[in-house]
Amino acid sequence: MNIIIAGGGKVGITLAHQLSAEKHDITLIDSNAQVLNASMERFDMMTVHGNCASMAVLLQAGIKDADLLIAATNADEVNLLCCTTAHGINPNLHTIARIRNPEYTQQIYEMRDIFALSMTINPENQAAVEIERLLKYPGFLRRDSFAKGRVEIVELKIDRDSKLCGVSLQEMPGIVKCKVLVCAVLRSGTAAVPRGNFILQEGDRIFVTAPTENLTVMLKNLDIITRRARRVILCGGGRVSYYLAALLEKSNVSVQLIDSNYRRCKELAALLPQTCVVHGDATDHTLLENEGLSSCDALVTMTGTDELNMIISLYGSSRNVPQVITKLSHAENRNIIDSLPLGSIVCPKELCCNHIIRYVRAMQNQTGAAVSVHAIADGQAEAVEFLVEEPTRNQGIPLKSLKLKPNVLIASISHGAHTEIPNGNSMFHAGDSLVVVTSGRGILQQLDDIFA
Repeated sequence: MNIIIAGGGKVGITLAHQLSAEKHDITLIDSNAQVLNASMERFDMMTVHGNCASMAVLLQAGIKDADLLIAATNADEVNLLCCTTAHGINPNLHTIARIRNPEYTQQIYEMRDIFALSMTINPENQAAVEIERLLKYPGFLRRDSFAKGRVEIVELKIDRDSKLCGVSLQEMPGIVKCKVLVCAVLRSGTAAVPRGNFILQEGDRIFVTAPTENLTVMLKNLDIITRRARRVILCGGGRVSYYLAALLEKSNVSVQLIDSNYRRCKELAALLPQTCVVHGDATDHTLLENEGLSSCDALVTMTGTDELNMIISLYGSSRNVPQVITKLSHAENRNIIDSLPLGSIVCPKELCCNHIIRYVRAMQNQTGAAVSVHAIADGQAEAVEFLVEEPTRNQGIPLKSLKLKPNVLIASISHGAHTEIPNGNSMFHAGDSLVVVTSGRGILQQLDDIFA
């Protein structure tokens, strides 16, 4: 497809990288010539220098022949004008706009047809939702939901004292006392789809598939804390903190929010009546202790600087805070990050890009398209949910009789409200939902792509 990306920031560049790798024709628009030059050196794409909301610039970028426009500049208003103008030139164009200001949320929804928006994305809100889900299930580094929340892929790290350290996967059910499937293991920066004789080691990050109710049983039998957080300290007063505090207020969680900007503190105090807003420096250990760091259930670091977030999270881990969550804008060098006790890592741009990638694949395949796409194992594997439709091949055939492509694993099958971890005798039929994990280089555009 011909895809135009407006804005060469973190989200725009990440999308350009992923979509060009999937063989789409990419054109990047940005007003910064240095950004464009650097992008041309790294990726195979066209670039246009100028204001993406300008009709002349959009025409130069080939908007008349484009299939999709993704407006991801730093200004919501520019993104809206860009999409509206582009759709006026090309009425068949799909448009996606990044809208981050919470003041626009309601009117964007009510006026989406006027703005000609196919979809809007809000990385900060997505990050807040992800963090809230992690706070509900302490012990997991990450959670990705499928089949309308009935099945999940969760990430755990094997510590030295873990009951799973030194255990083979075929022995694992006897320890966790429920049926789960380890669909991927990340060891020393390399992802693998393991077999039953694979032995888990200290430092491994494992990705486990199971129905949601089984995950609770697994955590209990691994002696991992399962009590939801009741008192949470948030460091940083940005948009993610605002969205998260609002969600936690609705769940009756006690929230303390620390920010160094006095004016921002006053704004947040007015917007979040049930949140205790503290003006101060979150890197000040004395301040954190005075605010009860040692007795809180969770610490979430969300300042605007990755380095500060890491420093505060390291201190929280040293004070044995039960759950630590770190927001990072740049999470590319995971080998270094994984060596540090930073707890769960949440990267807004990755969440945002996964959402857009799913939309792009659905555009390509109206039949059998992915319902959801989640990058796991530091992007070395993907978990993709598909709905089995009437034309899908190999329905009603036991899995043991099917030939799948290399590095492809069917992780779960949902028959209506019932979800199973499949075995060789399992089958799927029209209407079922399948979660497929692939660690190969090929892209699964539709369900039939999994078959050899």
